[in-house]
Amino acid sequence: MKRFSFLAACLLMAGMMHGQVADRQTYLNEFKKEMQVKWPDNRTLNIVFHGHSVPSGYACTPVVNTLQAYPHLTFHALKTQYPYTVLNVLTTSIGGEQAEQGEKRFADEVLTHRPDVLFIDYALNDRSIGLERAEKAWRKMVEAALAKGIKVILLTPTPDLTEDILDEKTPLAGHAAMIRRLAAEYHVGLVDSYQLFKEKAAKGEDLKAYMSQNNHPNPAGHSCVAGEIMAWFF
Repeated sequence: MKRFSFLAACLLMAGMMHGQVADRQTYLNEFKKEMQVKWPDNRTLNIVFHGHSVPSGYACTPVVNTLQAYPHLTFHALKTQYPYTVLNVLTTSIGGEQAEQGEKRFADEVLTHRPDVLFIDYALNDRSIGLERAEKAWRKMVEAALAKGIKVILLTPTPDLTEDILDEKTPLAGHAAMIRRLAAEYHVGLVDSYQLFKEKAAKGEDLKAYMSQNNHPNPAGHSCVAGEIMAWFF
């Protein structure tokens, strides 16, 4: 326990010293090299997506479009780009869950898969517990993953059409800002879905074109997120 606390403190200090989001051109360099190794020298690689209903694939509830959700789209794109890799893309997400609940099962249901790369997406549902509680849960998950040498990439939320995405004072805007701050503090990766859709709205696009219902993206919305994720693997 003492060893874990010391390592977590060191990682926290290192992130604070860097003070910026990881460089997406270099952060996954070692992982990208491993994805290019051919048999018989390759090994099985694991990517885990942890979060709520969006990475789970929920569309217009209760329909679940797993194969059109961004984890599966990312899996397909990665296998197209890296044909030699033996790759598992796992989703440990649960619809309706928030970060505190996700953190409680983190060791047993996420770390047990020994991810090489971990994506976390909880902000939509974290509005129910507020910024302070959500931040504590996110920190615990990030620190536990970093202590295992896992590459971590945080996702800001996809839209909720009941909020004005151009309003900087909405709950989702606050959670997006918190996630950006954590990514910079811990010097980990960031997929800024919220900013992506905000820019679309600012250009006059109707975000309904990207949504199955108010809080769940449709295939077009998931494709946008998958494109931002794939930018980390080029």
